[in-house]
Amino acid sequence: MNPYILATLLFGLGLGTTITFASSHWLLAWMGLEINTLAIIPLMAQHHHPRAVEATTKYFLTQATAAATLLFAGTTNAWLTGQWDIQQLHHPIPTIMITTALALKIGIAPLHSWLPEVLQGLDLTTGLILSTWQKLAPFILLIQIQPTSPNILMMLGLISVLVGGWGGLNQTQLRKILAYSSIAHLGWMLLVMQFSPSLSFLTLITYFIMTSSTFLVFKLNKSTSINALATSWAKAPMITTLAPLVLLSLGGLPPLTGFMPKWLILQELTKQSFALPATVAALAALLSLYFYLRLSYAMTLTSSANNLTGITPWRLPSSQLTLPLAISTIATVSLLPLTPAMTALLTL
Repeated sequence: MNPYILATLLFGLGLGTTITFASSHWLLAWMGLEINTLAIIPLMAQHHHPRAVEATTKYFLTQATAAATLLFAGTTNAWLTGQWDIQQLHHPIPTIMITTALALKIGIAPLHSWLPEVLQGLDLTTGLILSTWQKLAPFILLIQIQPTSPNILMMLGLISVLVGGWGGLNQTQLRKILAYSSIAHLGWMLLVMQFSPSLSFLTLITYFIMTSSTFLVFKLNKSTSINALATSWAKAPMITTLAPLVLLSLGGLPPLTGFMPKWLILQELTKQSFALPATVAALAALLSLYFYLRLSYAMTLTSSANNLTGITPWRLPSSQLTLPLAISTIATVSLLPLTPAMTALLTL
C-alpha cells in the first residue's frame, strides 16, 4: 500500500477514536465510530484476496447495522428525554438498544458470530488493529453508560466468558483462537464494569499489551495455524522460549501478568456479593487456559516433520521490526510486580 494512503488511513483511525473519546453528544460519538470503521476497511481489503474481501464485507455490514442501531437509539433517547447528551441515558429502551449496538460493534457474545470469521480472513497486522484499537471507542461509550444497565452488562459478561472459553477449544486456526480469546476477555471487563470502571479499563490495557505480543510473535513466525507453530524453534529460538509465558499470561495463569486483572475482578465481584458469577467466570477461565496450553505445547514441545536439508522458508530472516515485539513482550512478562502501583493509580 502507498505510504501516503496508509498514513491517511491510520490518521483516520486515530481521528475517529479521538472524536468518540471527546464527544458528549450521541451524534458526534456516532460520527467518530463511522470514521473509525471507514478507515479500517481499506486496510482489511488491501490484499484483494477473496477471503479478505469476504471478511471486509461481513465487517462492513455488521458495523453498519450496529451504527444504524446506535443512531436510532440516540434519536429515540432524544425524543423521550429531550437530551442528546451521552450521560442523559435514563430510559430503558434506548439503553438496551445502545448497549446491544455497542456489544455488536466489539463482538460481545451472543452478538459475536462475525468476529472469528472476519479475523480469520485478515492478515495478522490488520487483525491486531481490529483486536485492539478498534475496541477502544465502543468500550469507552460502554463505560460512560454503564451505571444505567448493570444487569445487562453482567449477563453479557457471563455469556461472553463462557462462549469465549468453549468456542476456542476446537479451533486449529490461530486467528480464530485469538478472536475467542478477545470475546472471553471482554466478558471479564463487562463483569466488573458497573462496580469499578477503572479496573475494567486497566483490564483492557493489559489485554491490549498481551494480545499485541501474541500477534507479533505469530507474525514473526508467519504462523496462522497450530501446525505451523511446530517450526518456531527453527525460526526464532529465543522468541519461542518466551512465547509460552506470553500465551499463559493471556490465559491468566499465576504468577504472570494476565493473572493480575482476573484476580482483582474476582476480588471485586466477591466484595459486591456476586460469588456465583465470580465462580462461573473462574471456571470458564480454565477453558481458555486449556487452549493457551495447547498453543504453548505445539510451539515448544513439538517439531515439524518436514524439516528439509536445504534452504527452508523458516530459516530465512524476517523483515518484521523486533522493537515493538520486545517492548510488548517485556511488558507482558514483567508487569505483575507493578500491581500495587497500578491499583494505586486506579484510586486517584
